[in-house]
Amino acid sequence: MHKKNILITGGAGFIGSNFISYFTEKYPEYFIINLDKLTYAGNLANLESVKNNKHYTFIHGDICDSSLLNAIFKKYNINGVINFAAESHVDNSIKSPYQFIKTNIEGTFQLLETAKNFWMNNPFKVKDEYKNARFHHVSTDEVYGTLGKSGLFSETTSYAPNSPYSASKASSDFLVRAYSNTFGLETTISNCSNNYGPYQHQEKLIPVIIKNAINLKSIPIYGNGLNVRDWLYVTDHCTGIDKVYHQGKPGETYNIGGGNEKTNLEVVNIICRILDSEMPRKDQKNYSDLISFVEDRAGHDERYAIDASKIENELSWRAEENFETGIRKTVLWYLNKLSKNSNV
Repeated sequence: MHKKNILITGGAGFIGSNFISYFTEKYPEYFIINLDKLTYAGNLANLESVKNNKHYTFIHGDICDSSLLNAIFKKYNINGVINFAAESHVDNSIKSPYQFIKTNIEGTFQLLETAKNFWMNNPFKVKDEYKNARFHHVSTDEVYGTLGKSGLFSETTSYAPNSPYSASKASSDFLVRAYSNTFGLETTISNCSNNYGPYQHQEKLIPVIIKNAINLKSIPIYGNGLNVRDWLYVTDHCTGIDKVYHQGKPGETYNIGGGNEKTNLEVVNIICRILDSEMPRKDQKNYSDLISFVEDRAGHDERYAIDASKIENELSWRAEENFETGIRKTVLWYLNKLSKNSNV
């Protein structure tokens, strides 16, 4: 029997795949079961580094499928869950909210219900062999709504989601909280700021900027480009989740932020400057000449920023990358990928 048999859901997505690569290397004694529906945002090519690892297996399936979840828990004797599985693109949630409700709310419920029934005899009565079993839920700072010019999101900030996406994630957070408080299921939650780094899906802001720039296409920026986000390099997010999963207090929430507030326009200009240096345009122009401002997104939150002092003080976590170092690594990764494959 492996020391830990951990079910990771959504592990073929951007953050999940980075986490599995990190986690399998750090904890070679764990057995990782990756359950992913392989929607448009999931890509098994992200997991080439672990596909032949004997302590890793992939299952193609949906977290809403309770019979599949029960079978997985029984077959692999699951004693830990880390839930990344989610629909996560705000624009898509505005166009077609239903799948966000289904995956983010119902899927999280089915996972919680399966874990509770497998690990527990009755409320607050955990089976002896699952005394250390934990359910960790990965969420977003968008559940807190929007900030003005000042202030930070903390773990005690009231929830005020503004999009169907953030409302569905807020709902899933509340379900996790309810299963902790009502049934005594051991849970933790982490709410992160905007992630960036290798393997991010090309619909997201930073990959869009890089891809459009190198293809000399217009770089679209919503509104006036002054919406502010706190940027977190994906590997720093992975180390934060690791800390919370192993050392976080049961029932607690931890905010994971990069401490790198940037307007969207600043992000674009930084990337364009890196590209000017690394891959100068043949026509001698700057990549920033490609910037164009487009109609703003409906309900576009003005500013997100995280106070990460709780995880820093209680769990001794620190973000290793600042935005300048992390974005350079990210741009160089995409350029390297481009040199091997034109489909970035």
